[in-house]
Amino acid sequence: MPESNNEDAATIGCGPGRRRDAAAHRHLTGQAHRRSRQAIFDQIHILRGAGASIRDIARQTGFGPRSIRKWLKFTAPPERRATAPKPCSPNYFIDYLSGRWAEGCVRGRELLYEIKLRGYTGSFSHLERLLAKWRRANDAKVVTSPPVHEPRTVPTPTTMAASCAVDPVTGWSISPIVAASLCIKPRGLLTPRQAAKIDALKSASADFTGMRRLAMRFRGILRSSDIQKFAVWLDDAQQSGLYAMQRFVRTVRRDVDAVTNALTEGWSNGQTEGQINRLKTLKRAMYGRAGAELLRARMLPLHSPIQHGK
Repeated sequence: MPESNNEDAATIGCGPGRRRDAAAHRHLTGQAHRRSRQAIFDQIHILRGAGASIRDIARQTGFGPRSIRKWLKFTAPPERRATAPKPCSPNYFIDYLSGRWAEGCVRGRELLYEIKLRGYTGSFSHLERLLAKWRRANDAKVVTSPPVHEPRTVPTPTTMAASCAVDPVTGWSISPIVAASLCIKPRGLLTPRQAAKIDALKSASADFTGMRRLAMRFRGILRSSDIQKFAVWLDDAQQSGLYAMQRFVRTVRRDVDAVTNALTEGWSNGQTEGQINRLKTLKRAMYGRAGAELLRARMLPLHSPIQHGK
């Protein structure tokens, strides 16, 4: 874990453009994952300290009894064990590659030829991904860049809220998938049980509350086609401190003209995309069992002249 963090930090410091954004995303996602594990670890120990049984802790956290017993033996969340590398991975030859790199051999094709003689079965692109990290790390020793600003919150508010929120009806933890689906569902369409879950999620996480508020505003803007409100919403989402929303805003602004046209124009390619999706579904259902004639018969309407041989 520490080695990958150092590599990501080096990539963040020197990587330009989208490469730097991807490295920052990996770095922040890793931090979010560790925070989530720490929150669950603390919850398990708190419940155990309050006298809860292993079965009760498993029911409230969603973890198995075996994992809970293991975590109770530690004072901090244990690090995940990395799987042993195989000959298809460059990490299997990491000692040889690092030695050759230190000798000054930095050409990927040459290193690929040498490790293939030693049993490497992977691809050149897989090796290049490893070498690219080393090249960026070398550049980071010379090029100094300002540190990347870390947002106030973690990338996945729904995941963090779900790790702490409990369904008031069943007593089970609310899954991140359920939390994400409820985050974008308006209050008028909620069932009583779903409304109770949303209230529990809001109580457990202020970030979930902010995410849902922005999602509801965005839904209203899509229905009202108000461009001025859309511009204000983009600024508010960017300044919200929610990393997931900030990333969504950056993606939207890359092609903001297309999004604006979708809000203002009455035309839509939905019919075209729907027919393409229908065609692909039929092709997958018939894979290996039919030909073009049956596909044509299933795709065209029953009243089509082609089906009647006219």
